[in-house]
Amino acid sequence: MSAALRCFLFVPGDSARKFEKARGVPADALILDLEDSVAQANLPVARQMVRERLEASRSDRAQQLWVRINPLDTDLALPDLAAVMAGAPDGIVLPKTFSAAEAVRLDNYLSALEVREEVEPGSTQILVVATETARSLFTMDSFTGASPRIYGMTWGAEDLSAALGASTNRAPDGQYEDVYRLARALCLAACKAAGTEPVDSVYPDFRDLDGLHAEALQGRKTGFTGKVAIHPAQVDPINDAYAPTEDEIAHARRVVEAMENAGGAGTVGLDGKMLDMPHLKAARHVLALAERAGAA
Repeated sequence: MSAALRCFLFVPGDSARKFEKARGVPADALILDLEDSVAQANLPVARQMVRERLEASRSDRAQQLWVRINPLDTDLALPDLAAVMAGAPDGIVLPKTFSAAEAVRLDNYLSALEVREEVEPGSTQILVVATETARSLFTMDSFTGASPRIYGMTWGAEDLSAALGASTNRAPDGQYEDVYRLARALCLAACKAAGTEPVDSVYPDFRDLDGLHAEALQGRKTGFTGKVAIHPAQVDPINDAYAPTEDEIAHARRVVEAMENAGGAGTVGLDGKMLDMPHLKAARHVLALAERAGAA
């Protein structure tokens, strides 16, 4: 599997203007949306527009192009897939799941459509939006081993709020209420258990770039490998947050050097602190993130 993507940017599938603007920002992947940002009456037009964008760049893409389809428990999902697979999207974003069963069903659909459209078998990845329904919070472990197509999972506080009948998902201090913090933690842990990429959710206030950066930085330090953006202005703060600082890189190098020069000892002292294997793994992770950011 390729290196983790730092930033996914949503683009309404029926907006040519927003697509052209998105192509000019350094998001690793664009999510061409056929779900929430497109009125149902405009879906036929949106599907055609998304297909044309995919086909126009099929052999040469500066950014990955993913498509968010409608939920599999609606009669809109299959027409979405049938319309866009000719363009060989890099991945499909699967919303409002209840368990891994939907991802497995999508895997089967993609296998058939890849044959029909002469797309490389198994090349279409899946990003699961794994916490938008109440039931999903109880089935997160079902994704382990479910499908090799699963790139990762992200979580959704806004749709989960609607599913729970909540009027808000944040406390007066601006932090998420407990059930949404639980959903985020479960998404992270489920991805680590399954060996897939944990992608942090959207930050709805696109004008609050400082708040976005702080949340993205906290997410990266917690273990997320990327974040979803809803506005082009959010891309740079996310990319910056998911690139380790020079101080973090320098410290990680010192940790690796100290452990490698420890003569086989399992622990070593550095700056008055004892280091062992978890510290070495964390340091190597920081260096891997720095390498990915440099390559991007």
